[in-house]
Amino acid sequence: MKVQASAENYLESILILSQHGNNVRSVDIAAELNYAKASVSIAMKKLRLGGYIEVDASGYITLTENGRNIAESIHERHSLIYNWLVRLGVDKETALDDACRMEHVISEESFLALKQHIENMD
Repeated sequence: MKVQASAENYLESILILSQHGNNVRSVDIAAELNYAKASVSIAMKKLRLGGYIEVDASGYITLTENGRNIAESIHERHSLIYNWLVRLGVDKETALDDACRMEHVISEESFLALKQHIENMD
């Protein structure tokens, strides 16, 4: 199921925060993304209703299997595109900004071709 870029960003942020061994709360996501807590709260409700996250009684957020699949896919795209751009000589800040946009719009076919090309270069 395809979700909006903003939802993908939230899911990716939850994944990254949880990989650091942290229990993830809305306030952590707001701090990570530099978003208002109210905006994050609304987004978390939508993600919960969509079946992408679960929120326990203490407010801790975990990804569902579907949410994790999307987050891991977006994170892989982001990492590969960012690293590729940096290897091409793009400034790290520019590469980060561009990778954040490109990860959402690149087709699966193009991403897989790019991934294969980069892997064959190594």
